Formats: sequence, structure tokens, C-alpha cells
Amino acid sequence: MSLTGFFEGIQAFAEETLFAPFNALAEMELTNWWGANTINWLFMIICCVAIVYWMRKLVEHNAEGAERRDAISHGFLGKDSELDHKL
Repeated sequence: MSLTGFFEGIQAFAEETLFAPFNALAEMELTNWWGANTINWLFMIICCVAIVYWMRKLVEHNAEGAERRDAISHGFLGKDSELDHKL
């Protein structure tokens, strides 16, 4: 088996297997515009719901007050750092 055959095998696998859903969507868009756009809107709605969920979790986390918000929350920014000695 040559190196060219190896890479052609990867190409064939990607085009026939991995890209099959994308090819199906492209063919559907040519035949049924409404169906293709419905799938896109479903994906956008799922993403919006996920963003709202994530933002609510961030608000809950901030309300707990468990996170340190002072400027020296990391050890390398503490009072013993070299930056404070230079000031």
C-alpha cells in the first residue's frame, strides 16, 4: 500500500461517511427549501436555549459569592510578587 493510497482512503472515508449528512442537507435544499431552513431554525433555537441556560447558571454561580474577585486571587499576583517590590 502506497502513501497515496492511504490518503485517498482517508479522502474516500471522509467524503462518503463523514460528510454524508452535509451532502444530504445540500440535496434537500435544492429540492425542498422549507425543509432545509426548518432544520437550520431548529439548530438556532437549540443554541439559543443553551445560551439562556448557561447564562442562568452563571448568574446563580455569581449569586453564591463563592468566587474570589479581588485582584490578588492568584498567587503570582499577591503582595509578595515582584511587581509590588518594584512599585
